[in-house]
Amino acid sequence: MQDEHVKDIAALLKTMSHPIRLKILCMLQEKEMAVGDIREEVKTTNANVSQHLSILRNQGIVSSRKDANFIYNKIEDERILELIAKMRELFCEV
Repeated sequence: MQDEHVKDIAALLKTMSHPIRLKILCMLQEKEMAVGDIREEVKTTNANVSQHLSILRNQGIVSSRKDANFIYNKIEDERILELIAKMRELFCEV
């Protein structure tokens, strides 16, 4: 593996490793969600959710779209969906 790839993968995993961001990604694996719906699930403020989503967007992991007064988020990179599915298989299923 080339050094450039190692750095990129390390940055991606670092971004995903925060507990709130990882929970957000697990929720977005199932469906597109509005910020308010995410906030209810992770039990934090809209501002905190927005901050975490901004970090995920800056890394190219999540994209968003505005519909009226709501901002909907989804996982943009198909590889992230595969990675989360594999992590669930390895660590969450008994």
